Amino acid sequence: MQPSINTLLKYLRLEASRGYDDKAVFGGMVKMLDFWVPDARNEKIPEETIQAVTNCMNTYHNFDSDERSRAVKDLWRQIAPDSISEIEKIVPSRRTTDLENRKHDETTTNHEKVSKTNQQKRQPLSNSQPGGVTSKTPIALNASLTVLNGVGPSNAQKLAKLGLHTLGDILYFFPRRYDDYSQLKPIHKLWYGDEVTVVGTVQNINSRKVRSGKMNIVEVIIEDGTGGLRLSWFNQPWMENRLQKGATISVSGKVEQYLGRLVMSNPDWEPVEVENLNTNRIVPVYSLTAQLNQKNLRNIVRQVVTYWAPKLIDHLPETILRRADLVNLRTAILQVHFPDTQEQLQQARQRLVFDEIFFLQMGVYRQKRNWQKATAVIYDVADDWLNFWLASLPFNLTDAQNRAIKDIRTDLKSGVPMNRLLQGDVGSGKTVVAAVATAIINKAGAQAAIMAPTSILAEQHYRNFSIMGTTHEENGNCLKPDQIRLLVSDLPEKEKQEIRDGLASGYIKVLIGTHALLEDPITFNNLQLAVIDEQHRFGVEQRAILRAKGNNPHLLVMTATPIPRSLALTVYGDLDISLMDELPPGRQEINTHVLFARERERAYSLIRSQVENGHQVFIVYPLVEESEKSELKAATEEYERLQTDVFPKFKLGLLHGRLKPEEKDAVMMQFRNGDHQILVATTVVEVGVDIPNATVMLIEAANHFGLAQLHQLRGRVGRGDEQSYCLLIPDSDDAAENERLAAMTKTNDGFILAETDLKLRGPGDFLGTRQAGYANLRMANITDVHLIEKARTLAQELFETDAELNLPENQLLAEALGRFWGNGKGDIS
Repeated sequence: MQPSINTLLKYLRLEASRGYDDKAVFGGMVKMLDFWVPDARNEKIPEETIQAVTNCMNTYHNFDSDERSRAVKDLWRQIAPDSISEIEKIVPSRRTTDLENRKHDETTTNHEKVSKTNQQKRQPLSNSQPGGVTSKTPIALNASLTVLNGVGPSNAQKLAKLGLHTLGDILYFFPRRYDDYSQLKPIHKLWYGDEVTVVGTVQNINSRKVRSGKMNIVEVIIEDGTGGLRLSWFNQPWMENRLQKGATISVSGKVEQYLGRLVMSNPDWEPVEVENLNTNRIVPVYSLTAQLNQKNLRNIVRQVVTYWAPKLIDHLPETILRRADLVNLRTAILQVHFPDTQEQLQQARQRLVFDEIFFLQMGVYRQKRNWQKATAVIYDVADDWLNFWLASLPFNLTDAQNRAIKDIRTDLKSGVPMNRLLQGDVGSGKTVVAAVATAIINKAGAQAAIMAPTSILAEQHYRNFSIMGTTHEENGNCLKPDQIRLLVSDLPEKEKQEIRDGLASGYIKVLIGTHALLEDPITFNNLQLAVIDEQHRFGVEQRAILRAKGNNPHLLVMTATPIPRSLALTVYGDLDISLMDELPPGRQEINTHVLFARERERAYSLIRSQVENGHQVFIVYPLVEESEKSELKAATEEYERLQTDVFPKFKLGLLHGRLKPEEKDAVMMQFRNGDHQILVATTVVEVGVDIPNATVMLIEAANHFGLAQLHQLRGRVGRGDEQSYCLLIPDSDDAAENERLAAMTKTNDGFILAETDLKLRGPGDFLGTRQAGYANLRMANITDVHLIEKARTLAQELFETDAELNLPENQLLAEALGRFWGNGKGDIS
């Protein structure tokens, strides 16, 4: 079994043993794709397998534990059917299961306070619309797939695993790639590596057993007058009876070489008198599930598309189609499934991509309009007061910080709830800007809540806010130390109750914490500002729960993940954005180097010298424990080796995602306090931890990390005045040429790296846990700024003239938009 498959099964075992809590991989099972997919492709794992894993992991976090269990077992059955009993025998520990049940109960209780929003599944096609208008969308598209020839209950169950339940689902089940067999070649002009279609006459058919009878090979020779070609089918003995001497067939596949002769292995084939659905054309390739092959799935899709696509009525008004230079929906659906030419395929894709981006824009405009219709308390402060507050800080603000503060002041005195994204690279000083917003709110006697994704980051904010919020007695804005409080889950119940009482009475003005802020007993007297740090770590409903604890409070969300302009335009169009693209003065660039594995001792020498000079070091690994066959370095094993053999004179700490929250916090406290000189860790250190004394970040198996993650890790050092270093060691010499690693050495600018990452890996990493609508992106490549801006312009113009889409020409668009967004009314951002 190949190493990447072993790695996958290891994670599935671990996930099962944890009770399917989506924590076998830090950040959720989806994060496994960052390193697993490149490895799988390098090992030539079949694309169908890679897509099955990708589809499962991308949707895994949406499921409850029972659905996750089924998904994991279905995936295992597809990958390693002979050992399925292994995963079925795993019983999660009671502690893990009980913890999962408690979390589920708490989440359910919280979510009952907020309207269910952002349904991710595409809504059924409907024949009625608001106001009693009859839709022109055929109601028959809601019919079950069992109405099709060849689709019984068994096949319907297989299709359901792909999210295909109705005829309408089939229309929008787009191919994941295409094989272009449209250019026929004579046999004598074939070359090794060609992917082509040839037509020939069957000259000879032979079947034989190999490997002691364990494998059957059917070999066929075809000729076309210019030459002969050998075709081989493995373990498909029925092929001997399906082909006949003298029959003329069309075959499509990849030309390979065996014993100096050109061959095709397991090619697609059809008699030439049958319409060449699978050959002699651009052939669609779809995502598959177990016991469902491409040929059968194409036939199912063809039945639906050729009959129903011509009956579709376009939901886009004619004026938009003309101005955007788009083909109509009928043509787009037909050509995206079974394109006649590459040009027509491109036009079809352009149309369908436009639809998705246009729907996104209409959704974010609707959200922004709803937000702006609300009213909020006005907060304004005099310039003298703010200048005095800023003058007390031990540093000067950057121009970017001053611009962000100006934006926030404008929002707070507008009478409309602030809805702003503060986007700044690691170390750009977002916390100070948030503290200014909090101080303005507090000056008027109102309350603010700051929510962070981890206890250590919440505690860090608590220290900073305590220093900045309690030092201004002269202007009457001084908060007492006990008016700024920290709430995390492991606080003693007595202290939690004291905080609850202080919030309800209005005495506590600033509450900083983790998800504990969302708990039911937490009631604010007058919550007027919600600040959410590392916003992509929180779901939409969690943010809505926090906001619901106030009456239209102002909202400031922060992220240290640089977001490319094209993605910000598309995904965060409902938010006002303040961009902090400037680091504080004196901050030095981090020297970044890629080292070969054999150069590891150079890295160790640098670490020794830095520690001897009083500095601290991070060493990061991609796994917690090393599997038997995985070559990836693992934190626990390497910690022992480093402490014993490499750095016996230094004190090392170990931090990984399997530790309990209080254990993680204890390790980080020890490291921050200098008790540990070197911290061996997994990516749990990625977010927000501030250790000014740390000057070296060594990342092992660096080629298994994405650019965004590498940049976040690098940002853990270089936060003091000393020169800092980031050392990237891939797990093979070949990987040292990795494009991501090369990009890291060329720039410290997170925005340049973000653009590169978007081109390399698509928008998934940047979307985080944003929900409704974004789960429905099937075609959009959000790197096409020109198309995005075209869609934004047209969406904005339409929104300004008919925001509710009530005009007759916009009725079908309103219906399609409702399906795309699931008719959700809640937050997008």
